Amino acid sequence: MIQRVTGMAGLIAVFACLAQAYQVSAEDNTKNKDSQTDQQFVQKASAIDLAEINLGNLAARLGSSDQVKQFGQHMVADHTKSSRMLTAIVDRKQLKSATTMDKKHQALFDKLKTLNGADFDKEYMRNMAMGHKEAVDLYRQEAKQDKDEDLKTFAQSTLPTIESHLKMAQDVANKLGVDKGEKSQTER
Repeated sequence: MIQRVTGMAGLIAVFACLAQAYQVSAEDNTKNKDSQTDQQFVQKASAIDLAEINLGNLAARLGSSDQVKQFGQHMVADHTKSSRMLTAIVDRKQLKSATTMDKKHQALFDKLKTLNGADFDKEYMRNMAMGHKEAVDLYRQEAKQDKDEDLKTFAQSTLPTIESHLKMAQDVANKLGVDKGEKSQTER
């Protein structure tokens, strides 16, 4: 039953209710903005795996430094394993994995194919360091969320590997003298 609001006390009560409703709505929007759906995580994680496998194969083939070639081979091995683990979960959950690299990684792949020698090594390692920072953030976010337990466990168990990739990428980039302040060629 709707009652007519009269007097100042009634108006204050109405505004208090509206303010409380707005605050709850704003908190829900903030939570939604900071979270991702399971499908979004699967799409991003599977696209990263595809990119790391393709870029790693390219580095193993075109890298001029033994460190870059070994890093590329390491990425292929680890991301192939990660991809298989994620695929097993995705198949059970009837989610959809990415079937191609995302546009950003495809642009990087296309650019790297045109480079050779030290130019290739530096551009590849600069992007590996930047990309693994993003991947660490993605996996940390999923590991903290309390949605799908299988995906959360996958993210938690894979995160240490992604973190070690970031450290390795930064170490190799430092040894190659990569300028971290300079934007990658795909960002220019």
